[in-house]
Parts: sequence; structure tokens; C-alpha cells
Amino acid sequence: MMGVGTYGYTAPATSKSGGGAAGYDVPEGVEIRGRFDEEFAKILTKEALEFVVELQREFRNRIKYALECRKEAKRRYNEGAVPGFDPATKFIRETNWVCAPVPPAVADRRVEITGPVERKMIINALNSGAKVFMADFEDALSPTWENLMRGQVNLKDAVDGSITFHDKARNRVYKLNDKNTAKLFVRPRGWHLPEAHILIDGEPATGCLVDFGLYFFHNYAAFRQTQGAGFGPFFYLPKMENSREAKIWNCVFERAEKKAGIERGSIRATVLIETLPAVFQMDEILHELRDHSVGLNCGRWDYIFSYVKTFQGHPDRLLPDRFLVGMTQNFMRNYSDLLIRTCHRRGVHAMGGMAAQIPIRDDPAANEAALDLVRKDKLREVKAGHDGTWAAHPGLIPACMEVFTNNMGSNTPNQIQSMRREDASSITEEDLLERPRGVRTLEGLRLNTRVGIQYLAAWLTGTGSVPLYNLMEDAATAEISRVQNWQWIKYGVELDGDGLGVRVGNELFGRVVEEEMQRIEREVGKEKFKKGMYKEACKLFTRQCTAQTLDDFLTLDAYNHIVMHHPRGSSRL
Repeated sequence: MMGVGTYGYTAPATSKSGGGAAGYDVPEGVEIRGRFDEEFAKILTKEALEFVVELQREFRNRIKYALECRKEAKRRYNEGAVPGFDPATKFIRETNWVCAPVPPAVADRRVEITGPVERKMIINALNSGAKVFMADFEDALSPTWENLMRGQVNLKDAVDGSITFHDKARNRVYKLNDKNTAKLFVRPRGWHLPEAHILIDGEPATGCLVDFGLYFFHNYAAFRQTQGAGFGPFFYLPKMENSREAKIWNCVFERAEKKAGIERGSIRATVLIETLPAVFQMDEILHELRDHSVGLNCGRWDYIFSYVKTFQGHPDRLLPDRFLVGMTQNFMRNYSDLLIRTCHRRGVHAMGGMAAQIPIRDDPAANEAALDLVRKDKLREVKAGHDGTWAAHPGLIPACMEVFTNNMGSNTPNQIQSMRREDASSITEEDLLERPRGVRTLEGLRLNTRVGIQYLAAWLTGTGSVPLYNLMEDAATAEISRVQNWQWIKYGVELDGDGLGVRVGNELFGRVVEEEMQRIEREVGKEKFKKGMYKEACKLFTRQCTAQTLDDFLTLDAYNHIVMHHPRGSSRL
């Protein structure tokens, strides 16, 4: 039995076990509790694991300290404080400096597609016509041992160009196009997530160091030849709250470059600004990563989740229905505008947010209406000064590309020099914290519950990117559903948008859960409902929504349910 980890994750008291005749050859102090597989063994080589161990031992105490600082900030916010600009780093915000020049290979990022590190997804995304594919170990992936290790295998094959996929159901073989494939960025997990299948010195490894370390070790040389034109690999960095965490990543990159014997500044990363505290640290985050940065991204769904989480102790900051919290809300627009101004002042990309719509193949009118919403959103982004945007489905790439190219021109790779957005220099702390406007409805509560349960049911069975109601949902949208329900229940909010005047409480929520479970069963069918993990997901989601104290992350609690330990004999010490 493992004890309580340092990440807010509690290891299961009893481990599920399975077969595993052979074993991994591991360095001293390492124990692999995941299933043995010969393909995985090509990733989990002793040399690659030694690199991960070096990273873990060098940085684990700094990571633990950063996570403790998050807890301290949370305590202050719960006692009434609000985030703001740090007076101690005013000189960084006000002085003139720029990040290292953007590598030519990724100067043009006008449309990026994102998705999990699944084999077919990787091929389709790289062939999609997008400029960049962000392969995701984080919100779009359920971090089962199988998913994580297969993802590493898939990325290695993608970087060396050998990746193929045989879809037996369609009798079709997928492979990469000969040219014009997207540039590959990889998003590791956040600092807070452990990797419970790999123990280093008796405690779970840090998930992001496993993701980064294995991918970098196996792919840096080939990537720099085939994709980066002498630079790379390229990354997206999630869930950071301040520049202290960015500094750790910068040190990880420098350590990796030194290990590989490549030039400092070879590795490049875009940071997702997807937590409320981080919006006040954008200059500082870029400054810490100035030799390794290629910009910031508006991670808007997680940003909304973070707004609720940050203000969980503030009953005067209740969110309206989640579909009313878009980029037209003042606090969201100000966040986007300040990000653009900050990035362009420092010479790097300001990336826009996600278009989560997916094609509606059986309803042309509804499909066209959805595409029209996408076009309007992307037009707003490009006119505001964003250098590129995100899409969740290959079917959206042409529409997004058309909007950005029509407004930027086909020969202009970005708007870093042309859209300085000096008008955004006057944005204040109050502007970034402005209370969202809108109503709360029973249907909003129902939708949160229905989406949250169905997403979690899929996640527990190994799927982290889930199409629901014509949108591609990932962990971020499930988190919004969870924390908004929690907020409404805790403060007994009045549903003021549908004339009912009803207040949300445990009793009403219990009825909603019961009715929405019946609806889910009707929609997915009795057989799928019975075979799926809907009841387990319902229990977990309900507990999270009604807890006295809000959990920091839904996935930390749910992680216990997908950890599958194999016998200790499955690795050689």
C-alpha cells in the first residue's frame, strides 16, 4: 500500500493487479507498477528512465513547494483576498525586453488543432491542413497506463514518420501525407498530477516529468531534423498559476538541453493562461521562459473553471449559466486583450481559444449555424490581434483558416508586429476581475449535470475527449460543470432566468441528478448505459458537487479509479 501523495492524490489502499510475465529493466530506486508490454519497453528503456529519474530528483522539492504556494494562495482567496499584479515584479512588467526570436518553423500558427495522443487522431490531425497539432497528454486524455504509454509509442512513430493505423472496421489504412503536415507540439500533464504507475524513491513520479522526459529523450534528435529546422521539440504548458512554476519549467528545459548537448533555447513552449492568478503574471511568466517561449494561449474553458475555483469563498461572484460566459463578457475580453498586448510587446505569439464545435452530419442547417458561430468567434479573435486559434475537429480547419487568412493575408505569418494593442495597456486589476453578467436557470443546472456525468463516465473507461451535444468536451468543460454546480448549491443561488424563483440546494440537485440519469439512459440506450460506468460517474460527480470543501481538480479524485497496479515482479530492480 502507498500512502498519501504530495499532490492531493491518495493512492488506492488496494491495487488492482494483472498479468505480466516479463519485466522492465529499470534504474535503482525505480519501480514500475504498470503492465509490461514489449512496445512500452521500447519507451521505458533504462536510459530513458534514468533521464526521468534525474528530472524527478532534481525538481521534486521545487514542485512540492510550488504546490504548497498554491495552497497558501487559495487560503488567502478563501479569506477574502483577490488576485492582483505583484508590486515586487513591477520592473519586469514596465521595462523593455523581448523573448528570443520565434523559430521560422513555427512563425505561422494561424490554425492549430488539438486532441489526445491516440494513433488515428495523430495521423488525421497532422494531415488536417492545420499549421500545428497539439498532441495532448492532459485534458483530452484519460491518463490510464495504456493511454500514456501507447501515446509515447505513437508520438515516436509520428516524429520518425513511420506512423500508420489500420482501421479494421473500415478496412482503411491511415498514414501521414508526404508533405505539408502540421508541426507537432506536445502538452504534458500539469504539475499537480502524479504518475502512480511509476514510483521513484518510493513515491509516485510527477506526471508531467514522465510525459516530457520520455518524449524528449526519444524524439529530440529526429524532431529537430524533420520538424523543427534545428529547433525543438515544441511544447504547450498547462495549468500554471505564476512565474515560479514557469521558472521550474525553464530549468527543466535547460537541464534537458544540457543532457542532449543541444543549444540553449532549442526547446520552445507556449504557456496556456488558463488560471485566474496567471493573468496577472503574464509578463513574469514570459520573462522566466524568455529563451524558450513561443507565446501564450487563451485557455478560456479552464480560465472560467479557475474563476469559480479562485472565488469559491466569494458569494458575490457567482457565475451565470456556463454558455453565457463567453468572450463577450468584460472580464474575458479584457483577459484576451491584455494577453495579446503582452505577447506582442515581448515578440511572441498570442494564441486564441478553442472552437469546440464538431460537424453535425445529419442536420445541414444546424451544421451551418454551428459553423457560423465558429466564423464569428474566429473573426473576433483575428481582429483583436490573435496570431492563431484552436479547433477541436478537422472539419473546422477550413473555416478557421479562411477567416484568419482573409484578415491576415496569406503571406503574413502572424500579427506580432502589426497589432501591438497598446490600448490594452490601461487594463486594470478591476477590469480583469469584473463580475460576469447573466442569469442562472434550471436548464443550466441540468446541462452541467448531464455533461459532467457523461464526461466522467467516458474518462473512467479511458476516453478523455468526448463528443456531447455537438461539442467536443474535455476535462476543462467537465470541471466548469462541477464547480458551477458546487457554487450554486453551496450558496443556494436563485434560478432567476426562467421565472421559477427556485433556490438550488441538495434536494433540488438530487432530483435533477435522478432525472438526468434517466435522460442519459434514454439517450445512450439501455445496453450502453448498463455496460458503461454511468452509475460510478454519477456517484463521484454528485459527491464532488455536494462536498463541503471544493476539490481542486475532479481528475485527482477520479484518478484512483483508473490506476491499475500489476505485480511487483513486473520490473527488474
